[in-house]
Amino acid sequence: MKKRNLTKGNVTAVMLLFAVPMILGNIMQQCYNLADTWIVGRFVGAEALAAVGSAYTLMTFLNSILIGMCMGSGALFSICYGRRALRKLKEYIVSSFVLIFSVTVILTIVSYVCLDPILTLMQIPADIYGLMRSYMGLILAGLIFVFLYNYFAFLLRSSGNSVIPLIFLGVGTALNIGLDFFFVAKLGRGVKGAAEATVLAQAAAGLGIALYALVKEPELNMKKMKEEGIGIRADLLKEIFSYSASTGIQQSVMNFGILMVQGLVNSFGTSVMAAFAAGVKIDTLAYMPAQEFGNAYSIFISQNYGADKKERIRKGTKSAAVTVIMFCAAASAAVFFGAEFLMGIFIDPQKTQIIQIGTGYLKTEGACYCGIGILFLLYGYFRAVERPKVSLLLTILSLGTRVVLAYACAPLFGVGAIWTAIPIGWAMADASGIILLRRGERTNRMNEIM
Repeated sequence: MKKRNLTKGNVTAVMLLFAVPMILGNIMQQCYNLADTWIVGRFVGAEALAAVGSAYTLMTFLNSILIGMCMGSGALFSICYGRRALRKLKEYIVSSFVLIFSVTVILTIVSYVCLDPILTLMQIPADIYGLMRSYMGLILAGLIFVFLYNYFAFLLRSSGNSVIPLIFLGVGTALNIGLDFFFVAKLGRGVKGAAEATVLAQAAAGLGIALYALVKEPELNMKKMKEEGIGIRADLLKEIFSYSASTGIQQSVMNFGILMVQGLVNSFGTSVMAAFAAGVKIDTLAYMPAQEFGNAYSIFISQNYGADKKERIRKGTKSAAVTVIMFCAAASAAVFFGAEFLMGIFIDPQKTQIIQIGTGYLKTEGACYCGIGILFLLYGYFRAVERPKVSLLLTILSLGTRVVLAYACAPLFGVGAIWTAIPIGWAMADASGIILLRRGERTNRMNEIM
């Protein structure tokens, strides 16, 4: 499979062509849980839907730790590709794999041991507690496969190959949907069947891409690595941990804030939980292309940063901002005006109260996608230029604002206050990130003059 050199060619065309497979891939990744949500909602009921929706929020938080660490390592890989520092790249690969694999094992064990306290902290209602525990007890087994897929996906993307991750994710998604229908709709296994389908699909995607990378990628030739004396380096482990941990914490903080919001939503009862579960899936799919374009933009910046192409970085940043704003404006219009129809895809039309609550959520979020789109670009930029702590700072600002406002205002104004707090958090982080970006550009220009 041909790798794409992101340091050459038209900046807009290069980013878009690289981003398209990533966008399709992330949409497919969301389909893992979307399939569970739709099938469970239609064939099991509102209580099961609420359980799976809340579990999705928790699993997104856990997955984000691993995905964030893989993303951080991927940025280091991209910089090495840009500099053509292949030995350093191989050393990063070996050390980062051992590090993130170890984190995955520890996270899985801790999650199983602490599952009941976590569910209690999330304020899960008694009527769905058992369903959610059954679902989580199975779905946690898939964390190792989430790590495998994302680690090798970011490795392949860092060298300009965004197609192969899409192929393996497509296989996993198709398998997940097929198994969902078989286990839930035909065998009647309920939420357990949905969890089993997801884990098996994750295993297929994770093991498949790992095998492909080990066989096809020259940088992963174990025999050559041994001959070259490539192994785990303690000094690199520290560097990788610092970089990957910042990105992992950034991603987990983002989703921890969402988890805290989920806990507040849960206190309003099963109907609000079910509406929020369906609304979040639609919301996520709507701005997912902007998120993945931000990740593609980040890899573009990383390679050009490694190659010291400052002007190309400036052009790419302007082009990316225009692209994201145009897309998010279109997505906002589609979701805002089609909110009720979209809710009806996941919720029985007779459940009018749930649809009404979810429509209110979507109309509030749907008007503000440009805010989250710009934020994804800012995250990607600072991660790519070796300033991952700034991305973490912006995440804390966005989520902190969201959580504080939601908890302060929801008791007074109801669930609508929770919805409104989210775009306010995006706006605060956007303003801060743009100020820091412009300050950094001015500093760079002064350094060039001097």
